[in-house]
Amino acid sequence: MTMGMHERLLAKDATMSVVGLGYVGLPIALAFAKHLKVIGFDINAERVALMKQQIDPSEELEAADFDGCDITFTADPEDLKNAQFHIVAVPTPINPSNQPDLTPLLSASRTVGQALKMGDYVVYESTVYPGCTEDDCVPVLEKVSGLKFGPDFKVGYSPERINPGDKVNTIETIVKVVSGSDEESLDAIARTYELVVKAGTHRASSIKVAEASKIIENTQRDVNIALVNELSIIFDRIGINTYEVLEAAGTKWNFLKFSPGLVGGHCIGIDPYYLTWKSSKLGYHARVINSGRYVNDAMGAHVGKQTVKRMLELGKNPLESRVLVMGLTFKEDVADIRNTKVVDVIHELQSYNIEVDVVDPMASPTEVKREYDLTLKEAPDAGAYDAVIIAVNHAPYRNMSETDFEALMRDEKGVLIDLKGLYRNSIKRLTYWSL
Repeated sequence: MTMGMHERLLAKDATMSVVGLGYVGLPIALAFAKHLKVIGFDINAERVALMKQQIDPSEELEAADFDGCDITFTADPEDLKNAQFHIVAVPTPINPSNQPDLTPLLSASRTVGQALKMGDYVVYESTVYPGCTEDDCVPVLEKVSGLKFGPDFKVGYSPERINPGDKVNTIETIVKVVSGSDEESLDAIARTYELVVKAGTHRASSIKVAEASKIIENTQRDVNIALVNELSIIFDRIGINTYEVLEAAGTKWNFLKFSPGLVGGHCIGIDPYYLTWKSSKLGYHARVINSGRYVNDAMGAHVGKQTVKRMLELGKNPLESRVLVMGLTFKEDVADIRNTKVVDVIHELQSYNIEVDVVDPMASPTEVKREYDLTLKEAPDAGAYDAVIIAVNHAPYRNMSETDFEALMRDEKGVLIDLKGLYRNSIKRLTYWSL
């Protein structure tokens, strides 16, 4: 009797490849490599060289996470020909016009297509709009490989649910949605993921359902955060603190607990645009989702304007002012700077010709310079600033005192902008504002 794909992988008669070894791909590759034979492929040879030394370029994993793994790291696409089960985990960004940029996904599909053989499997993890796997990726696989989807090779979709910086909700503990192009592939893909996902799998009825399930997770969060951001603008004009309102409302058992803030990163600030783009192609303008995106994308400029407003109220001239921004990554305690909206705050301040200094203990100065053309300071200057913005609640910033902030200010008329309301009950002397 012929072994199925899952049995072949277990017996190491077949090899798995993971294409794209970033925040999503590397943890998956290492998790599977504790059970199966894995080829980890990334187009960036420098990153691959680091991984060969048990170093995670994304700074999420420890060297010990590489121990006991049957994995070969490579930047050579030829090596993918030795694999029969391919997982594609590359980024799906948007372009400057907020439209899907499928360049990395289609490029990865061409790379896999060149290695594809009869009987192989390809599973996509990248977040896409419903229909993308079958309508955009499969034709590339067919064209490059010369094989026919269905009889010659099978395809699945299993959306990633990795949360950077989260040590509690991990690959093992989060239920994994899986789908396949037919019953056989669904069963093989589900059983393979169940090797590493202790929480189990949810078998979606189709690839499109699985794609849609992922994209609405982040769209739902985006819309809810947009509502709270809009409320914070309203409450600010009323003269009450948003966090105090949320605490009071949160005493009701079914109140949804969302906080105002900058919505950046590689998921929530991007994924809804994939859905609205697909929706517009089908002749429907997604009003609620687009409105949420508009509100959230405008929050960085809003914070910048509120900072300038409070400086002006204290008689400070923006042309002669310096502002310190503490934190640049897209969320606390991670090194990830992708699509961070703190940059929007900085640009808004600079539009008033304000001199802006930026510090962040987590971010890579080299990456920040390359990605945003910003220079990170190693440490802030004492007694130099007219305003300080705590943009990201990194651990080192969570236990500062008002005296610490006063030491950073040029004079006693300093402004403290605290986006997440961390210090709302402890600032008595400085001018204070939070979302």
